[in-house]
Amino acid sequence: MSGEEARVAFLLWLGAERRASPLTLEAYGTDVSAFLGFLTRHHGVEPDLNTLARVDTSDLRSWLASEAKDGAGNATRARHLSAVKTFYRFLSRRHGVTNAAVHLISGPRTKPPLPKALTVTEAANITTDIAEVTDTALVQARDTALFTLLYACGLRIAEALALNVRDAPLPGMEAMLRVIGKGSKERIVPVLPVVREAMAMWLGHHPDCAPDAPLFIGVRGARLDAAVAQRTLRRYRQQTGLPAHATPHALRHSFATHLLAGGADLRSIQELLGHASLSTTQRYTSVDTAKLMDVWRRAHPRGDPRPG
Repeated sequence: MSGEEARVAFLLWLGAERRASPLTLEAYGTDVSAFLGFLTRHHGVEPDLNTLARVDTSDLRSWLASEAKDGAGNATRARHLSAVKTFYRFLSRRHGVTNAAVHLISGPRTKPPLPKALTVTEAANITTDIAEVTDTALVQARDTALFTLLYACGLRIAEALALNVRDAPLPGMEAMLRVIGKGSKERIVPVLPVVREAMAMWLGHHPDCAPDAPLFIGVRGARLDAAVAQRTLRRYRQQTGLPAHATPHALRHSFATHLLAGGADLRSIQELLGHASLSTTQRYTSVDTAKLMDVWRRAHPRGDPRPG
C-alpha cells in the first residue's frame, strides 16, 4: 500500500468511525499529504508502508525544520505533528505499522494565547445592556447582576454560578465577597456599589431567597448552567456586533487588563484573580505592552513605516 492510499484510508476511517467534521478531514488530509510529500523529496521515492515504518527522529526533525523554513510557526507545526501522530495510530491499528519515533518526538513549544480583553466601553455596555436580550423581568435582573459581577469582580463564570443567596453582596453589607476558586482556594474580592445595587435588584425577583438556594437560577429554579450565560452573551454579541472573543471569560480578562492599565500592581491583580502563580498574571503585561506599541506605531512621527 502506498502512502497516498494509506492517507485516503485514514480519512475514510476518520469520517466513518471518528465522525470527524468536513473541516477536520480537510485539515488532516492536507497535513498528512504535506508530510508524505516531504518524505518523497527527502528519500527520493514515494513512501509506502515500509518507508513509513522506518521513519526515524532524524527524518521527523528534518520535516519540522523544513516547515519552519517555509514560515510555519510553532503552533502550526505542533498541529501538523499531531495530525501525523493520529495518522500513525491509524496505521498501527489497521495495518500493523509500528513506529515509536513518531510518538516519542515532542512538538515545538507553543506560547499560551494572550488573553483577549474588551475595551472599557464594550465591557461596561454589556453590564448595562445585557438585559435587552430578553423581555422577562426576572431574567433581565438576573443577567444584569451576573454580568456586572463578572466584570466588576473578575470572577470565573463557574465561581459566580457556584454562589448561594447567602453569599450575595448587598447594599449596607461588607463590601467584600468570598469566592471559592480552582483547587478550592478561597479569596476575598472587593465589591463595587454597582454590583451590590444590581444584586439587590435581582434578589427582589429571586423566587427563593433561602440562604442555601443558588444565587443565580434558571427559569426552572435550578442553578444556572454556564452554557445559558454563554448563549445569552452570544446573542447580545450578535445583536451589537461585538467581536467573537466577547465571552463571559473575556469579562474576567477585561477586569484584569483594565486594572493594570489603571495602575494596579501585578501582585494585587494576582490576588484578585486567584492565580496560583504570578507568571499567569504576567500575561496581562504582554497585552498592555502590545496595546502600547500599537498606539506608538500609529501616533509617533517615525512609527508608521509607510513613506510620507
